[in-house]
Amino acid sequence: MKKLVYDLPLRLFHWLFAFYFVFAFIIAKTVDSESLTYSYHMMAGLTLGFAVLLRLVWGFIGSRHSQFKNFELHPQKLIQYGLNVFKKNAPIFSGHNPASSWAALVMFTLTFGLVITGFLMTSTPDKEKFEDIHEIFANTFILIVIAHIAGIVIHTVKHKDLIGLSMLSGRKNKVADHESITKSYAWVGFIFIILIIGFNVYIGQNFNTETRKLNIFNTTLNLGE
Repeated sequence: MKKLVYDLPLRLFHWLFAFYFVFAFIIAKTVDSESLTYSYHMMAGLTLGFAVLLRLVWGFIGSRHSQFKNFELHPQKLIQYGLNVFKKNAPIFSGHNPASSWAALVMFTLTFGLVITGFLMTSTPDKEKFEDIHEIFANTFILIVIAHIAGIVIHTVKHKDLIGLSMLSGRKNKVADHESITKSYAWVGFIFIILIIGFNVYIGQNFNTETRKLNIFNTTLNLGE
């Protein structure tokens, strides 16, 4: 019987995080910077950063497998996990395994790197100075995402367990009673969505589509060429 391990706020963050990054990345790679649409790449990046801030808060006060203190972050465990990844008797983790634990923290760090360099690109005259760094962060992020997806596929094939669905239902197989959670914290998930919507409304109201300038937190960002 599958048991609940991931609360609703964590699952909502996971999919919104994926959506905003993919949305921003696709625009950056397919739309000319002179287009108005390109400005939404930058606004998506700001929302991504805001979502990570909320996730960091939940990482300290959330349920068992949302808290960073329960991530598998010991380097030796990561090495051991990598060595055993293709073995049938490799251990199965109730929450985040060592690879996904590290992937999450690296992606959060890269997100802040993207937001900071993007902010500096749009608020200072030295855009070129930060553009290359911004692109390195974005491409590294994509590599981490690909590795993360590969890990999901390997687990699914090896254990015949559709682990990807756990971020939809919040439930996983082979979980001990003491490692499951009893509440999904739906009300926190509702607040999370309201805050994300509110942030999008805020930046939308402060964005001038004609000048492509965004006034946010007493700072003017130039989202166009």
